Amino acid sequence: MKITSSKKKIILIVLACVVVVLIGVWWYLSVSIYNANFNKRFQSYEPYTLYVEDFNGLQRTKYEFPSDQGQILTGYLYSRGTGQKGILVIAHGLGAGHNSYMDCANYFAQNGYYVFAYDATGNDESEGDGVGGIPQGVIDLDYAISFVEKSGSFPDLPVVLFGHSWGGYSVCSVLTYHPEVKAVIECSGCNRSSDLFEAGGKEEAGNVIYTMMPFIKLHERIKYGKYASNTALDGFAASEAAVMVVHSEDDDVVPIEYGYDLYYDKYAADSRFAFIRLEHNGHNYVYDDTTYIDEFNAEFDDWLKTLDYDYKAAEYADRFTADKMKYIHDHLDREKWSNMLDEELFDRFLCFYNEHLD
Repeated sequence: MKITSSKKKIILIVLACVVVVLIGVWWYLSVSIYNANFNKRFQSYEPYTLYVEDFNGLQRTKYEFPSDQGQILTGYLYSRGTGQKGILVIAHGLGAGHNSYMDCANYFAQNGYYVFAYDATGNDESEGDGVGGIPQGVIDLDYAISFVEKSGSFPDLPVVLFGHSWGGYSVCSVLTYHPEVKAVIECSGCNRSSDLFEAGGKEEAGNVIYTMMPFIKLHERIKYGKYASNTALDGFAASEAAVMVVHSEDDDVVPIEYGYDLYYDKYAADSRFAFIRLEHNGHNYVYDDTTYIDEFNAEFDDWLKTLDYDYKAAEYADRFTADKMKYIHDHLDREKWSNMLDEELFDRFLCFYNEHLD
């Protein structure tokens, strides 16, 4: 049977339409998965919440400031007395606001710094139906630094940055817009905004994730413009800030090759940079002494075995949520919980900041 030229054209048009539809569906699916993971509100889990009262002598003052779409962000200036040598701005990780970093704020406030820590868009006390996407962290930090420097509410002191995970990426990338920053410590961060989606997706879907990445990068670029295309390496090139990079080899949330290894390959011999490569610190507790966490988790696992119902079953979800909260409230040692920082490591952090403010 001979296929006429007109029939060939029809077949080609149909195939082209099928390809376009498949691309559109895959694009839609990719962005939907991205939004399901990143474009939602995050709230600190109340039983683990830190309070300023957990830190004897720590003082704080509340501030509110707008970000890019007019959403109001909430931040706090933490301090202890006077005579501070600089203002340290903390950019928190994904999953909740700055509350989990109050022990970090306390340490640096004890050692001569004002500390400004804020909740990014869609987190804890700040406005926003959701985070939106990973580049929003850089935007919010950009606005936070500008607020600290230009609002007239803060002392005229040098600015240094501290960030973990999402915040680690943010404090490096933001250097493009704030080259005046004197020093940065980033823990468990990555180079590109899309890296967090890629790293998590590769763990869940294997190499299939690479077929989604062009759509994710395009989605971020359309939504966030320059903030999406700018990388940590771009920030390093645009700034003369001193940079310390901290990462653990066993990090399974942001694998070490997404950040530390890239930076080390390029800057290992550069005196601006310092590198701390850890082995068994994971991701969430990269700078903590996990002795108490391990102890508490072991006791919690023992408690789970005493329950007279299947806590994993959907029918018992509400009951388990209430029982778990009560157990944590009754058994968490708040003094230990609020004092888990690896002080030897933080002493190194402090020396790094001090050295580059002198």
